[in-house]
Amino acid sequence: MSGALVAGAAAADVSPTTPQFLYGYPHVKRISTGVHDPLLSSALYLYDGQTPLLLVSSDVIFISKESAARTRRQIERVTGVPADHIMVTATHTHSGPITADMISNEADATIPKMDREYVLHLEKGIVEAATRAHRQARPAEAGLAVADGACVGGNRHDPAGSSNPRVPVLVVRDRQTQDHVAAMVVCYMHPTVLHEDSTLVSGDLPAMTRHYVQQHVLGLHCPLIWHTGPCGDQSPRHVARANTFEEAARLGTLLGESIARAIRSVQYASDVPLATGKSLVHLPLRRLPTVEQARRGVDHASQRLARLRPSGAARGDVRTAECDLFGAEETLTLASAAASGRLATVAGSVMPAEIVAMHIGRWTFVGWPGEAYVEFALAVQARRPNCFVISLANGELQGYLVTEEAVRQCRYEALNAVFASPESGNLLVGKTLELLAAGDN
Repeated sequence: MSGALVAGAAAADVSPTTPQFLYGYPHVKRISTGVHDPLLSSALYLYDGQTPLLLVSSDVIFISKESAARTRRQIERVTGVPADHIMVTATHTHSGPITADMISNEADATIPKMDREYVLHLEKGIVEAATRAHRQARPAEAGLAVADGACVGGNRHDPAGSSNPRVPVLVVRDRQTQDHVAAMVVCYMHPTVLHEDSTLVSGDLPAMTRHYVQQHVLGLHCPLIWHTGPCGDQSPRHVARANTFEEAARLGTLLGESIARAIRSVQYASDVPLATGKSLVHLPLRRLPTVEQARRGVDHASQRLARLRPSGAARGDVRTAECDLFGAEETLTLASAAASGRLATVAGSVMPAEIVAMHIGRWTFVGWPGEAYVEFALAVQARRPNCFVISLANGELQGYLVTEEAVRQCRYEALNAVFASPESGNLLVGKTLELLAAGDN
């Protein structure tokens, strides 16, 4: 039988100490010239007397499956928390170091291989944050409210398209002093206010939101653990007025205010039962065009962008066309890799996909690897309203998982995909619902 909750939280600075290639935009040799705001690994430890849980999020673009496995094993050795009870995620900032080698980018001469020294530095920070959170555990109480995240963006292809503005906010505080221990949020939004013209290391929107909430509600040293939900087709593209730090701070303030309101409405309890479960699933490979067909796709996308740029089209529409060209180029790279047999090897290295479900009271947080369209998370939430899906959890998938519509329209994310869509996303949804149903018994 579970008992009263204990909890701890901590953060470690994982900012690079040397100039780094900032990863997230193709064809730009973007070497960092400084640090605008520190990159953090932030951890939350929960224990109800029976089941321990650890959730760690880092301000980087990806956590590879290999890195996630290594850090989970190290955390288990130090804390005793089973690796299956640990979720390691990335906020997905596009203004941090490259932390995984993506096969779709290997033809882009501007993108180097990941810096293994930095990855080791990152992994050390993840383990440090997790072990300190475990060590600092004390009697606690927790509650959850939902903030409105519509202020920071929506569907990047169609402002009226599918989106998930619900931002769950789990708040933990000391049972005796009622001081905040930590807050944890899931935001279904690409953190891409900053673009390729910025050369400063930054956590982007998550960092700006964190700073506001710490300054106005939590306290400056209280960790805010930010997880990015499935947001393959979500971004600030249609609400951002510029791609600057000032704009990231403006949007971070708006979201921070919404989170602050949610925190003030939380009702706390110390009897918070915890549970966890996992499932593994093998995703099918995407059927790629021939190399020649892929070359024709690049030509078509390039011609469309050339027509659109001088036409006076909206900035967001031009950006979409640019991304579609990037995707066509990446399809050509993937088609070449498939023809040589290397794609199957790389895809195999990220399989099987691991689904982790963490039950915290009446709420459930489900971790999926990789980047998926928001529609798949919404399909889970339609059946399980108190379930929130976290993406980029315990690994990446070398590309996106997209809807049938995205495949039909040849959107950037569909062109970048390694695994078949919508089959792969539907498999994650189905296996997740099966896992949750099994937990009900």
